Amino acid sequence: MLSNFHRSVWMIVFPGFELLDLSGPLCALHLARGPNRGSYLTKVLSVHGGSVASCSGVPITTSKALPGAHLDTLLVAGGPPEASIDFDADTVALIKDLAPRARRVASVCTGAFMLAGCGLLDGRVATTHWRYAAELQRRFPKVHVHADRIYAKDGHVWTSAGITAGVDMALALIEDDFGIDVSKAVARDMVVYYRRSGGQSQSSTMLELEPPSDRVRDALKFAREHLHEPLSVERMAEAARIGARQFARLFLKETGDTPARAVERLRVELALPRIKEGIEPIEAIARRVGFGDKDRMRRAFLRIYGQPPRVLRRSALFQDSFGRGTN
Repeated sequence: MLSNFHRSVWMIVFPGFELLDLSGPLCALHLARGPNRGSYLTKVLSVHGGSVASCSGVPITTSKALPGAHLDTLLVAGGPPEASIDFDADTVALIKDLAPRARRVASVCTGAFMLAGCGLLDGRVATTHWRYAAELQRRFPKVHVHADRIYAKDGHVWTSAGITAGVDMALALIEDDFGIDVSKAVARDMVVYYRRSGGQSQSSTMLELEPPSDRVRDALKFAREHLHEPLSVERMAEAARIGARQFARLFLKETGDTPARAVERLRVELALPRIKEGIEPIEAIARRVGFGDKDRMRRAFLRIYGQPPRVLRRSALFQDSFGRGTN
């Protein structure tokens, strides 16, 4: 890569934004600087400029957008629901004005609601904080919400999951711009993993999920109670007391996931603590949670956690023994 090559990144915040949604990516972009690398020229913007308070009360000094100034990447922070999901019209208008000037547009966490409010996510795959993925799908049905992604890229539009996932996305942006070696170096400097896959599960979402309708709640309850058995869409639809096609559409709308992906994640989430305990054979766990065999479970773990069960077991046992040794 050429040295002294700069990319302009404008980061939009608003009253009540989440500080880490800004500071995490900002830190990663700053650390990408170095000899024989490119670098980023970052600017934090708001509608009116001046001091803008984050949801934690920490104020950030911001600028107003400059007409005609070069813009490579536009990145929108997220925040608590009252600040970002119920977004203000002025911030959305600013994004609408700046997005056509950018080569690339991105959001962190619930900043996806603002991109969706601009129509920038219509027809695209996107993600957001797992807790609000179903709400994003409900409000913006033209968006293809993938609740289990750490980040998603669809064309020139990038979205990330909740809070710290903004760092994962920033590392991917750096790799896209300046190559894998630079991105890996930044990850080492930040002491973070390089890299959690863009398709890795964000958290234990399915075990906590409470969809708005009784039908989908009943289907999930049925699935949780029968994970060791085959669970087709048709069988879950019977539990919901509606037809299979209608159920599949309703389930996606309310959870941001397909029934098949949800069942897979329920099984993985049930298996994970047993894997970490290190007592039961992995093959036996696979049968008891409904995967049938360890190879199917291994593929599911790779999709969702980015690592196979044996690696997660070794890591958990090592941490446990290390913790005992330091007490």
